[in-house]
Amino acid sequence: MNPLPMLRADLRSMRGTALIVLLLVALAVAIGVAMGAQERAIRRGSARAADHIDLLIGAPGSQTQLVLTSVFLQLDALPLIDGALLNTLANDKRVAGAAPIAFGDIVAGYPVVGTTRAFAARWDRLAPSEGRLFAREGEAVIGADVRLTLGSRITPAHGARQMDAEEEAEHRHDGVHYTVVGRMPRTGTPWDRAILVPVESVWETHGLGNGHAHDDAPIGPPFDARRVPGVPAIAVKARAVADAYALRGQYRTGGTMALFPAEVLVSLYSMLGDLRDAVVLASALNNLLVFAAVILLMATLASLRRRRYAVLRALGAPRLYVLAVIWLGATALLAAGCVLGLAVGWGASLLASAVIEARTGLHLVAAPGWSEVVLCLGLIGAGGLIALIPALLSYRIEVSQALRG
Repeated sequence: MNPLPMLRADLRSMRGTALIVLLLVALAVAIGVAMGAQERAIRRGSARAADHIDLLIGAPGSQTQLVLTSVFLQLDALPLIDGALLNTLANDKRVAGAAPIAFGDIVAGYPVVGTTRAFAARWDRLAPSEGRLFAREGEAVIGADVRLTLGSRITPAHGARQMDAEEEAEHRHDGVHYTVVGRMPRTGTPWDRAILVPVESVWETHGLGNGHAHDDAPIGPPFDARRVPGVPAIAVKARAVADAYALRGQYRTGGTMALFPAEVLVSLYSMLGDLRDAVVLASALNNLLVFAAVILLMATLASLRRRRYAVLRALGAPRLYVLAVIWLGATALLAAGCVLGLAVGWGASLLASAVIEARTGLHLVAAPGWSEVVLCLGLIGAGGLIALIPALLSYRIEVSQALRG
């Protein structure tokens, strides 16, 4: 006998209850799916943001803050290191490139970062998608997501945080202007929302000179060791992996701190992974509790329908037929809830990624992986086993007792 017509009749008769069960299971599953997908997206996006900096040198302090400020542009006040180190690094045969990263100003909410042409081009790995790189003081190139046009004339305001238009106007540097001459291609990193200018412009804006012996000297290295101001951080490109480790060891002493951005990210990943594991475990336990509640509900409904099933038995339906109807009803609801939860969790992770991208500029691509699919399949399997409980209880009911009841 085909149990599907009876299954459809049961689900129609309890459609309100079935909908509630479906939503409860979907919500429980969606939490675990969203956490897993979002954690992977953050790992990939943050690793991509740190790709262009082999080694980062700054003043002794918090390694995490140095990376967050210099790599992810979550701007904060950092202690300065001696700018003369730029010349020392430029003359080091182990160094392929060294560039200052200086900040402290914003334009329309976008951070203004002072650096060199070489770093603006990410050591010749990027070329402007529009216009050209800056060639002199007073010129700027913008990230792909900066809402300015080529030829725009902008005035920076002192500050490292979001300000409204009126507040920004009060902190503007009068007489300081940049002309936008180029736009960089999209990288999927916070630098897509940055305005890059010659570091000399940042220094002169704050009354520190231009780091050269003469005012009309070309921008970029070499700098005058006696005149170059301090800088918050220096990005270093090493010629070889061994050179990077040697430089890291050398500049971990003597008033500087050197680190690989990746090593700080690994530490953050570890913390994030521990948090994710705890949340996923709590979500899994929550799923089992929800499933158990669903099965108890199904057992109660099966008990209320035992006269109907007894009539079927009296008409000649075998015990296995009744067992199949009850088991399929519970399992179908659990499986549908898991599939819906997978979709809802994916949607939630996409929404969270959009929010994070809007706040940080970090492009995240969130999608469920095999771990989430396996989780859903495991929950469906576990739910199917638990669903046997009400089915077996109904299997054991005697027809005569059910009809009298």
